[in-house]
Amino acid sequence: MQPEISKETIRGHTTTIVLNILNQGDSYGYAIAKTIKTLSQGAYEINEATLYTVFRRLEKNGEITSYWGNETQGGRRKYYQISAQGQKTLAHNIEEWHFAKQVIDDLILGRIDADVRKN
Repeated sequence: MQPEISKETIRGHTTTIVLNILNQGDSYGYAIAKTIKTLSQGAYEINEATLYTVFRRLEKNGEITSYWGNETQGGRRKYYQISAQGQKTLAHNIEEWHFAKQVIDDLILGRIDADVRKN
C-alpha cells in the first residue's frame, strides 16, 4: 500500500508551491493545478477553491500579478506572474523549509544517545 500525503501536511506550503511554479514561467489556474499533480507524481491534487485563495493572497501581498491572456487558444485566461517580492518570499520559504525539514528529520529519525538520556 502506497503512503498518502495529508492535505494538512501540504497546507502550509501551498504559497511556496505556487510561487515555485510561477518562478518558472507565467501560468494560469488550470495549468498550475495540473503541474502540481504532475510534480507530486499524482500524490497530491490541489482543489480549485484552495488555489484561487492562494492567488488572491499572493496578489494582495504583492507577490504575484495577474493579466488576461489573448483568446487564441480558446477562452480568455487569467495568467499569473511572480513579482520581485514573490521571488524573495520564495527564496525565504525554501530556506525555512530546508531548516524545518532538517529539524523534523532529527526529531522523527534521530536516535537518543546515552548522554542525552541522562539529562
